[in-house]
Amino acid sequence: MDSLLVYGSYGYTGRLVAREAVARGGSPVVAGRDGRQVRRQADELGVEARTFDLAGDVAARIDSFDAVLNCAGPFAETADPLLEACLATGTDYLDITGEFPVFERLRQHDADAREAGITVLPGVGFDVVPSDCLAAVLHDQVPAADELTLAISGSVSVSRGTARTILDLLGNGVVRRNGRLVEVPAAFRTREIDFGDGPEPAVTAPWGDVVTAAHSTGVESIAVYVAVPPAARRALGLATALGWLVDRRPIERALEWAIDAAVDGPSERDLATDTAVVWGEVRDTETGRTARGRLGTPNPYALTAESAVSAAERVLDGEGRVPKGFQTPATALGTDFALDLAGTDLELLDVPTDSSEGLRSAPESRD
Repeated sequence: MDSLLVYGSYGYTGRLVAREAVARGGSPVVAGRDGRQVRRQADELGVEARTFDLAGDVAARIDSFDAVLNCAGPFAETADPLLEACLATGTDYLDITGEFPVFERLRQHDADAREAGITVLPGVGFDVVPSDCLAAVLHDQVPAADELTLAISGSVSVSRGTARTILDLLGNGVVRRNGRLVEVPAAFRTREIDFGDGPEPAVTAPWGDVVTAAHSTGVESIAVYVAVPPAARRALGLATALGWLVDRRPIERALEWAIDAAVDGPSERDLATDTAVVWGEVRDTETGRTARGRLGTPNPYALTAESAVSAAERVLDGEGRVPKGFQTPATALGTDFALDLAGTDLELLDVPTDSSEGLRSAPESRD
């Protein structure tokens, strides 16, 4: 991976990604706008450092690389300038975003990416690798499905970048209805979902699958839920009412300062022991045919480090296996990509009896 640039490498998730790449024997170049942090990280890992922000001539900074892996969130601020530079230089673009507006903007550059001969592959972390691959697995069981519901559960502490992204999305909600993205209030709908220990409440959330799963499966109506404790539902319901506050720049700056001061990310113990579950359901409303499944994963940040590096390796292998243009993890890397990651475990709960033959059995979880 000597031809890979990891931008935003010194953030919490970027550090995990860079460390994973080096542990596999690669020598990625680490980069970001804070020269002191980049150089310190490069010295620790024994790799090259580059310092630049995204306001200047980014194309000149990345021209010598075959691929850029963007780990600098919020991606609403970083994806566009890096993609523009990648289109100009013929450099493949990957990132670990989970922000639905970013997926939608990148999707609109599909034709540009094909013309430039590059792969645009966002969401190669926990957002959205397991959910995208589960959606594709379930859609294979009911190819005529026109409704998809996904849900995520896991008690996991978040990184500073994730917390700031959540702040940016506060008060926003979105679902896909009949092929269109529709804004809805935050946590506007509640559903009881069994993640493996009995039904628990989950609320709608602006997860990136409302864009990516539509691309992967062709399903035109998609909603994503996140499990929350009952006591938290009222607080989430206030997000719409409070969302106007973060539009006021002084308050937003104060909240950002608080995040930067108080949030870092999961501990090494958390990375080793935390788990998450992605639940999914597809339905053909005309026939009533339905398929459901659960995909268990390790800590989302641990999964992100492995999946992002694995995705970069696949894009860089030079064998042309990854298609050009805008892709999702499932379309670029295959439905089984998530199942090949350590600690993942697929359980199909309900599938039509005439569609389960030939389904790949889930691999045993690896420690």
